[in-house]
Amino acid sequence: MALIYAVEDDKNILEIEMFALKNSGYQVDGFECARDFYKKLDERLPDLVLLDIMLPDEDGLEIVGKLRRRPETKKLPVIMVTAKTTEIDKVKGLDVGADDYLTKPFGVMELIARVKAVLRRTMEEEKFLSLGDVFLDDEKHMVYVKDQPCSLTFKEYELLKLLLHNAGIVVTREIILERVWGIDFEGESRTLDMHIRTLRQKLGDAGTMIRTVRNVGYMIE
Repeated sequence: MALIYAVEDDKNILEIEMFALKNSGYQVDGFECARDFYKKLDERLPDLVLLDIMLPDEDGLEIVGKLRRRPETKKLPVIMVTAKTTEIDKVKGLDVGADDYLTKPFGVMELIARVKAVLRRTMEEEKFLSLGDVFLDDEKHMVYVKDQPCSLTFKEYELLKLLLHNAGIVVTREIILERVWGIDFEGESRTLDMHIRTLRQKLGDAGTMIRTVRNVGYMIE
């Protein structure tokens, strides 16, 4: 289930967005200002952001610019939502890095269609992940090391995919446990360390690409 953050200062529109997205099977968190959005973003990264361009504490264009400059949110899909309708406003939004543009007033069906399209495009771009001698084919759910198949358990596979998706970025232990084991996972963190150890072993020499960042988490580079 994809997680979507909706950032909109108009409570009525925010309620419509959240209601429509939840009814379509998405998990949604809503925010009425940039401050609350940033706070939640530091806790957990969503799969997509619906972002109003006119917020009380910060311009939406500035927010997109900041997201694109941060390594961990550089590729985060963003759909800008605004009452502005001129072509130059749309161009500005796309130029700073927005993935799509939705103009108010909009229909619920159009909103869901655009969300699905952006998420689908993002998923298609990430079917294949590679770094060094490691190649992950998410379409076939296979991992290869130096062109040789590498047999991984489901959790090891999901762990490797998460690290590859964030190559060069430290992924915190909390985010790993949340994304790989689920938000309600209550096991000891030693479980994560054990899976990292076996994953490194199965990857052979390529396993040295997985680094431990003490007291924070892990990264692959």
